[in-house]
Amino acid sequence: MSDKKHTIDVDFFRQLDRFTFMVKKRMSSTYAGSRRSLHSGKGLDTVGYREYNRGDELKSVDWKAYARSEKLYVRQFEEEKSLTTHILLDASKSMDYGSGDISKFEYATMLAAGFAYLVTRDNDKFAISTFSQEADITKPRRGRRYLLQTIERLESVKLEGRTNIDHVTNLYSKAISSRSLIVIISDFLDDPASIESAIYRFADHDLLLVQVLDRTESMLTLHGHSRLVDVETGVKLDTYVSEDFKSEYNKKLAEHIARITAACDKVGAEFYTVSTDVPIFDAFLNTISRRMW
Repeated sequence: MSDKKHTIDVDFFRQLDRFTFMVKKRMSSTYAGSRRSLHSGKGLDTVGYREYNRGDELKSVDWKAYARSEKLYVRQFEEEKSLTTHILLDASKSMDYGSGDISKFEYATMLAAGFAYLVTRDNDKFAISTFSQEADITKPRRGRRYLLQTIERLESVKLEGRTNIDHVTNLYSKAISSRSLIVIISDFLDDPASIESAIYRFADHDLLLVQVLDRTESMLTLHGHSRLVDVETGVKLDTYVSEDFKSEYNKKLAEHIARITAACDKVGAEFYTVSTDVPIFDAFLNTISRRMW
């Protein structure tokens, strides 16, 4: 069990503030707090018309427009919408690994804080919940004070246990009452069938997966006689890392990532893999790039 504090530098938010200022005009409505969206039927203000489609309510038909054109049109209204963001952060023992100056969990925590900060800027609700074999489910709230409280809580999280993403997402899905943005940040070094089950479970939500790997995991660089340790179980393996071994490892990892990608594609989810040696803002920009106009 690790007792290390996972500190987020205050300067991180200063840089993030400058970063979001530069891109906020291009941000997708996914992160907009006081978003407005078009709906047919009862709403706030009429903003336009479109042709009638089967299933539209007859009360939304503009009969004056029909009298002029002999075509059915329905009024479109503008109404406020809000989207709750649920961020699931892997706190299993494997996330404690780091070959450099930063562990996977510290890197993942900064990504989670970045997403939460964007949501907070637009006054939407968010929750960051940690998980391993079980889930520490937190209630979504809004505001910078809540964000700071959340970060303080994350700084003292103890990384322990193995990942059971299928079980955890089953629990978490029962706590979500409406369509939401779900962000799962993990190394996803779990049974692929369990990961697929988790993805399909959130198929009705806006789903984003971010895989965080250490640079030695994303591309195995060891060579010669080595001792490999499973940080979740403590099991040690003495082996000789040959070029064939590295090639087979990289092949298996690519297949694992491809399987996750395929499952995400089936439900319209987004999946990204980032390495801890990549500057955090480069990784963050990459994960939100598809959500910019």
